[in-house]
Amino acid sequence: MKKIFAVVILWLFLFSFVSAEELENRSFDEVFKMATEKNNPKAQFKLGVMYYTGEGVEKDYTKAKEWMEKAAMQGDRDAQFNLGILYEDAKDYTKAKEWYEKAALQGDDKAQYNLGFLYEDAKDYIKAKEWYEKAALQGDVKAQFHMGLIYSNGIGIKQDYIKARYWYEKATMQGDKNAQFNLGVLYAFGKGVNQDYTKANQWYERAAKQGFPLAQFNLAVSYANGQGVEQDYAKAKEWYEKAAMQGYAEAQTNLGLLYVLGKGVDSDYSKANQWFEKAAMQGDKDALFNLGISYEFGNGVEQNYAKAKEWYEKAAKQNMPKAQQRLTILNEKIK
Repeated sequence: MKKIFAVVILWLFLFSFVSAEELENRSFDEVFKMATEKNNPKAQFKLGVMYYTGEGVEKDYTKAKEWMEKAAMQGDRDAQFNLGILYEDAKDYTKAKEWYEKAALQGDDKAQYNLGFLYEDAKDYIKAKEWYEKAALQGDVKAQFHMGLIYSNGIGIKQDYIKARYWYEKATMQGDKNAQFNLGVLYAFGKGVNQDYTKANQWYERAAKQGFPLAQFNLAVSYANGQGVEQDYAKAKEWYEKAAMQGYAEAQTNLGLLYVLGKGVDSDYSKANQWFEKAAMQGDKDALFNLGISYEFGNGVEQNYAKAKEWYEKAAKQNMPKAQQRLTILNEKIK
């Protein structure tokens, strides 16, 4: 018994516990001493972080990895998780998976989520769901959103909109804009819920206010069509513009159309064409077609059949019948 007791005392000395909080304000030299002389895994991990960020020492990614590995080998789950990130960044997915799994088995929700992501990327959807679910049950919002995606898209499992809604709602309770948008889509199409455009718009608006361009676009469409809200072109313009400013091509095209039609704004072909051009640069076929119209008829630009033909041809290449029809008519005009 005395021999066993002595060994335990030695072990406690070698691995004396130090919390991450205690290490927070320690100097590099202090942390280095604890990491080397006391073999403390928390200090070793902290040392790795310091080398990685250049905190109190010159950046050295090789040494950062070396010290994190020492801590990870002693079971420090933060080190294991961060090693997983380093290996994933280096595109060594086998090693990344190995370290994520070690941290995940210790209950690290971030590691569980990342492990799920790697399995999903490898198209092992059963394993992906298994790890996403573990993280989701711990409240990881990204994992909750991915669980919603898995069920709504039927990725590796039977499609189930009711379960999708359950997980999206969990994520929305933490303010996740992606989940808010997708929940809005479920209400708009009546998937797993009774169709309800009003509720759809409420969820779109929550995501839109967080700057999510797809939600801004869908909300604008609702206002333009009076779907679930009173028709209001001024509000449609406001939301199209927010999405358009973020480079969302369909919003740019629809905003251009509002300027053509004078809906919610004064009619202005010049501004319309500016928005059409932004969307056309991204290959939006409706914008390409609309620019063709502008140049064919001289709407906001000098009439130019050659440019009209150029834009129609680009739209026609995207299997747009009306663009091909305009090309046929335009060719007759040019003769």
